[in-house]
Amino acid sequence: MSMIKVKKLNKYFGDLHVLKNIDLNVEAGEVVSVIGPSGSGKSTLLRCLNRLEEPSSGDIIFEGISVMDDEHHDINELRQKMGMVFQQFNLFNHMNVMENITLAPIKLKNMDKDQAKKVAEDLLKKVGLLDKAEAYPAQLSGGQKQRIAIARALAMSPDVMLFDEPTSALDPEMVGDVLKVMKDLAAEGMTMVIVTHEMSFARDVADRVIIMDEGNIIEEGNPKQIFNAPKHPRAKDFLSRVLNLF
Repeated sequence: MSMIKVKKLNKYFGDLHVLKNIDLNVEAGEVVSVIGPSGSGKSTLLRCLNRLEEPSSGDIIFEGISVMDDEHHDINELRQKMGMVFQQFNLFNHMNVMENITLAPIKLKNMDKDQAKKVAEDLLKKVGLLDKAEAYPAQLSGGQKQRIAIARALAMSPDVMLFDEPTSALDPEMVGDVLKVMKDLAAEGMTMVIVTHEMSFARDVADRVIIMDEGNIIEEGNPKQIFNAPKHPRAKDFLSRVLNLF
């Protein structure tokens, strides 16, 4: 079943044509990694899925509903089903970890505080940070902040998780802890779309890899096919530079 269906998506920033007639399907339970050179439109595509960036034209169908249809559907309600994790953690610095995680379930889902706290504790166990429940973001490492950001997104029980280069702001030794949480989510069947430059993660965890270049999807397929035998010259060039393969 298609969880997300993107049809003829275009995005302009002024005269700059950033996304060019993008067609994309993401199936329920699928892990899709989006890779490609900087400036190829990867993050813009991801942010268009929940309209953090407003598409210029085209349509995005999420669970059978057009996210562009403001007349019949509230985009904020749809966004609650799309967890999003950013490059820069976006935690509230004046709130401790527990407050950061429980805020949205209490405010948006009307969850009572005790239930929200139980959900948060379970998620903190999942990401290995239960001992940090009372800590403030300033007391956490970058890797810990990103794992808290993932827990916060999961607290809304989303149907899909969107990750925008979740490890790019982290020191190398912190990357592994964050990727492990994402691997565990994939193993549990969470639908995920991940913009990443972590090629080993894309190769080992993704069901499908998409390569973008200059606003186009130039190649897509299973990781083995993409990494071992890319067909498009630009895909070969990109992978040769990041993997020293060919």
